[in-house]
Amino acid sequence: MKAKILVVDDDAALRRIIEYKLIQHGYAASVAGDGEEALALMRGTKFDLVLSDMKMPGLSGIELLEQSRQIQPETAVILMTAYAAISQAVQAIKMGAFDYLTKPFEDDQLLLTVQRAIRFRSLEAENRELKEQLKSGDGKSGMIGVSAPFKAMVTLVEKAAPTDATVLIGGESGTGKELVARTIHRLSPRGNNEFVAINCAAIPKELIESELFGHVRGAFTGAIKDKKGKFELAEGGTILLDEVGEVPYDLQAKLLRVLQEKVIEPVGSERPIEIDIRLIAATNVDLRERVGRGLFRDDLFYRLNVIPIRVPSLKERAEDIPLLVDAFLTRFARGQSVRVDADLIARLQAYSWPGNIRELENLIERMVILRSSDLLTAASLPSDFGVTHRKAEIPFGEHVSFHEAEKNLVLDALHKFGWNKAGAARYLSIPRHILIYRMKKYGLTGPEDSD
Repeated sequence: MKAKILVVDDDAALRRIIEYKLIQHGYAASVAGDGEEALALMRGTKFDLVLSDMKMPGLSGIELLEQSRQIQPETAVILMTAYAAISQAVQAIKMGAFDYLTKPFEDDQLLLTVQRAIRFRSLEAENRELKEQLKSGDGKSGMIGVSAPFKAMVTLVEKAAPTDATVLIGGESGTGKELVARTIHRLSPRGNNEFVAINCAAIPKELIESELFGHVRGAFTGAIKDKKGKFELAEGGTILLDEVGEVPYDLQAKLLRVLQEKVIEPVGSERPIEIDIRLIAATNVDLRERVGRGLFRDDLFYRLNVIPIRVPSLKERAEDIPLLVDAFLTRFARGQSVRVDADLIARLQAYSWPGNIRELENLIERMVILRSSDLLTAASLPSDFGVTHRKAEIPFGEHVSFHEAEKNLVLDALHKFGWNKAGAARYLSIPRHILIYRMKKYGLTGPEDSD
């Protein structure tokens, strides 16, 4: 849809020239000879931008700015002024004008300023819509962003949601893969039924089959009664297999059967149970590479990869950081008016975010709790923000025990991944539950629980 622009100037020749230039470049332009005519047009037509002269008979440009705010508060305003009135134009910007142009101006200057204003208004509108979604809890609530990578992902989510196709969500740790899965479920025909998530890396190998498919009494030592598995609990709804790449190879054939035949077989039972579920899988590793190494079945991979969705890293979405910060402030400030300044936002946007959205969320929560005022600035950042933890030199020798060296290795991995257990476990090439065991063994606790 073409952006609608209203040109207001008492100089008929100039306003017609501007109108022609705007139409030439794909805008829908209207004209008014004074402020009163402009307000009358605004009462009947929604404009994206008003381009007005500062000094006109009757209503001045500043008066038009003030009154137009009452009719169309979201409409951007650019004022045109002579050199002598620049101080007034600056004052108008303080009152809410987007920018000003000094007469005479070149065509390129006009078009660039108009383009910036239209883009700014579009972003503001999207931000308002996303904030309302966040407050209402409807639709894509919690999925916040305006960047191109985010929008591309949302387009895929919206296409995948109404279907019953299997979805494979890929992306780095902390990018929000589970949130994407929950959104697909919420927007699907199964949205009113159960959503069951299971982290395949968090379950010991010997227990994962029972967790997924359930077991009958006496199936193994300690199985004192029948137990439903996650697939059965998700009946009629959606099941998310997070970190699906960690499913043991010998169990992958049973998972493939579930997808092909829609039946499960609890451990210790020979009676198949029909199920009606949608399966979404998530991974932060390259499953194709694992297939090539013989660690993941190719037939299962193709069954899972019907609709692949990649969640972009926060580094790719720097444009979304201000809106994400605003959402986290709303959550953690609990009604208090906590704000951030531009320098802090610039620092956050320049950072690489190895822990992605989870790291940003934890940082904002920490800053809100420890703040000394309701304005968060770059000085509010923790002293270790942005510090890259170098790989520790692990000493081995007669003065260092095995346990001390092991503790140092675990601690180094946790620091490297911002206390994200999944990332640290992959770095150490051990299952996640073994990492948790060793953390407990050595009393290692981080600033927050980063799963």
